[in-house]
Parts: sequence; C-alpha cells; structure tokens
Amino acid sequence: MPALREEALTRSRPGPSLPLLIDMLLMAGLGTLQTLAFVHTQLWPLPCLCIAMLSWRVANASAKRAACLGWAFGTGWLLAGTWWLFISLHRYGELPAWMAVVAVFALCALLSVYLALAMAAFARFRSQRAGADALLFASLWMLAELARAIIFTGFPWVATGYSQVDAPLAALAPWAGVYGIGFVLAGLTSWAAFALLNYRSQPLGIAWPVGVTAMVWAFSLLTPFNFTKPTTTLSLTLIQGNIPQEEKFAAERQGAALTWHLDTLLASKSDLVIAPETAIPVLPEQLPPSLWKDVGQHFKDQKTHALVGVPMGNDDVGYTNSAVGLGPGSSDYRYDKHHLVPFGEFIPTGFKWFTRMMNIPLGDFNRGPVTAPSFPVKAERVAPNICYEDLFGEDLAARFVDERSAPTMLANISNIGWFGKSIAIPQHLNLSRMRALEFQVPMLRATNTGATAVIDHRGVVTHSLPPHQRGVLEASVQGRSGVTPFAWWAGRFYLWPLLGLGALVLLWRVFKRR
Repeated sequence: MPALREEALTRSRPGPSLPLLIDMLLMAGLGTLQTLAFVHTQLWPLPCLCIAMLSWRVANASAKRAACLGWAFGTGWLLAGTWWLFISLHRYGELPAWMAVVAVFALCALLSVYLALAMAAFARFRSQRAGADALLFASLWMLAELARAIIFTGFPWVATGYSQVDAPLAALAPWAGVYGIGFVLAGLTSWAAFALLNYRSQPLGIAWPVGVTAMVWAFSLLTPFNFTKPTTTLSLTLIQGNIPQEEKFAAERQGAALTWHLDTLLASKSDLVIAPETAIPVLPEQLPPSLWKDVGQHFKDQKTHALVGVPMGNDDVGYTNSAVGLGPGSSDYRYDKHHLVPFGEFIPTGFKWFTRMMNIPLGDFNRGPVTAPSFPVKAERVAPNICYEDLFGEDLAARFVDERSAPTMLANISNIGWFGKSIAIPQHLNLSRMRALEFQVPMLRATNTGATAVIDHRGVVTHSLPPHQRGVLEASVQGRSGVTPFAWWAGRFYLWPLLGLGALVLLWRVFKRR
C-alpha cells in the first residue's frame, strides 16, 4: 500500500514541463544570482529563494534530470563566486586568456559534480512527503558542500552559510558552524517548496516549515548566547601596503615597498603591529647584512609586539609561508602555514606541466602543523592564519581543544592582490566574519590590498581601511576567552559529526526505499 500511495502521488503532481536545456539555463542563472549575497550580505534572502527554486525543480525530476539541474546550479554558483581566479591565472600567471577561462570553467564544472550527485540521489530516494524530503535534501546538500570542502585539500569558497553572516541564521554559527547553517537553510527553504507543491492535497502542510522558521528566527533574536568572556584590551596597528602584485616579487622593484613596510613596523608604538602575508617578500638571509637581526632586536628592546609575513627556510629543509612574531624580551615566534593553496603553494601530483606554463613565484612550500601555538602578546594569545586558511574553521578549531591555551584572538594575514579589484576582497572579509562568529573571538586582518579590518567577537567590523589604498589602521581590540560548542566538537572530531548526520539520513532513505 505505501508503494501504491507514493506512485499515485507522483502521478497526480505535475512533472517538469520545461525543456532540459532551458531548465538548466534557469538553474545556472539562479546559482549565479545567489552569489550576490556572498558579497552584499544584506541580500541574504536571495540564496533562500534560489535554493527553494532548485528544490522545486528537482521535486519530481528523474535522477538524470535532477543531476543536470544540480550541476548547472552549482556551475553558475561557483563561476560567479570564483571568477577572479581568471585574474591570477591570466594577468599574473601569464596563461593565455582562453586557457585561463577553460581552467576556471573546468574547475567549477568539476566541483559541481558533487551537487549533481546529491540531486540525483535526492530524486532516487525522495518519499513525496514534504518534511522527510526536506531532511533528505538538506543532508545531501550538506554532504555536497562537505565534499567540496574536504576532497583534494578542499575548495570551500561560497559555501552557503557565508551568505548568512548578517542573517538570523548566523546565530547558529557558534553551535553548528558554516556548514550547519547551510544545512538548516537548505532544509527550511526546500521544506517550504515541497509543502507548497503539496498544497492542494495538504493545505495545512505549509504551516510546519513556517512555524519552524519562526522558531529559528526567535532563537536567533531572543537567545544571544555568549560562550566567551572579555579579557584585556590591546592597542593595535594593521599595515596595508597596497603593493601591486606585478611588483611584489620583482627584485628590481622591491626596495621601496620593503623600506616602507620596515619603517612602518619600526615606527609603531601600539601593543601589537601586524604586517600582511609576505610583507617581506624575500628570505631573511636575502636582506642586507644584519638588517633582520636589527629588526628583531628593536622589538626585543621595545614594548611593541610584531607579527610579520615572511617566507622562511632553505634548500635543505624546504620553504614555508610563515608569520614571524617579534616581541620584548622573548625568543622569536614562528607560524608556518598549514593549509596550502594548490598550484600557488604546492603542486598537485600530475600537474607540474600546468604550473610550468605559469609565471607564479614561490610555488612549492612545506606544511606547518595544524595545532600551532598562539603568539603571546601581553595577556592575550593571538593565533595567526595565512591567506585562505580562514576558510577552514575546522582546522582552526583544533587550537581550541585545550581551553587554557586556546586563542583569545585570531589574526589573518593575506595578500589578495593576486585577484585584482574583484569581489574576492569583500568575500574574504565575510569569511573572516564567520570565523569570528563560530569562535566568538575577534579576528584581526592585515592584508596587502584589503580588506584590512578589525572584527569583533560578534562578527561586526569595528575598524577598517578602504581597499586598494596604502594605509595604516590604528585601533583597539578586546580579547575573549572561552570555547564555543562548535570549537569544542570540531576541534575534537573535525567535520565527522556533520558527515555522519548526512550519511545516516541518506542510509535511512535508502533503507526505506528498499
């Protein structure tokens, strides 16, 4: 009888009426449209509407058609969100324009296969019951995002939750993290879409997703959980050199930029001064004799602490993309980047032919440890991360396992100059805001071209510099001690709890189907 009832429901509801190509173009357009919310976060309802439309179109589609629609949605989404890769490949990597276009499209198309598989599985194992199907849709959506975040070292740009950093669902960040937010958003929006599809046979069904959404909204407004508490306040200086990327590693043009960075560092009188990634673009041994030693001695003799981006290493032990900490009366601190950028900082197996075609320096680094110690600045513990490492909150969470040594501040040093005047800058700022929300500690950003900013523990930008301008940002920041639920479980179990949840829901539907 249940099988007959499901078959009758399927026959009674309208199937896809658009030609497949038109349907795919529509989904690609919706995937592209929702990307606006990752830059302008006040547009956070856009992904809700776009995901609801996708779930509506796959609600009665065959597995093959659902896969095509999911792939088109994902490809439009990723192309719109990461088109700036073209700038680094073509303008700075000197790849021919056509080859850079093909490379970016191929990457986005390949990564969208995860969403295609998720939508195909949804079409295969759906039940035609709105609530159960919404749970399945949300679980498969999350599994697709987690696959993109983990496989091949991960490429989690424009994960759904980042569009919600100014939305009510942001209240879930310290509990479930960015992927948990994406799960809830996909579940609520698809539930509403499925309930509307069933409206004629179950007119009261829409009350369930509306009611649950209202409860989540009330949770976000009425329960401001504070898992961390204030510590001390530091005075702060953040440096933004705005060095053109074509000049940054050109030996004949480095002198003026290097002099400006060193003079600005040495002139700072704040508790902490931070210079961006590769602010010193050469190895310390390649500087004029005794210069690096004199800089270190300066900070040992002063009250100011400095965190400076500089490459480290030699031919014998290899090289690292590092942040060096200098401070009064203490030995030097060093953080080596752990999560390296494919093609930019390491060469994936089988792709040396591709990197040989590009003119990008510093192409193969060693990895640093995941659980690096923090940089002590007076009573605070500042945990550095470099460039796109702040996309990986699950890695940063490993530093919060021991609350006694957990960071009280996070510091990101970056060089987004590789991507020109593009949406990569506001996108990266919103990634850092999500990390501040997940851990409820401030995030300090010192970048070459922007966004240089101070973000408090609520994810609010309190101080910032305009991008693409040389400047020095002076501010104060209050540390926070404590551990959020997300930091607790992600630090111990990585993303396995979310992967386990998604897998269990899928196995449940497979079992029920059989």
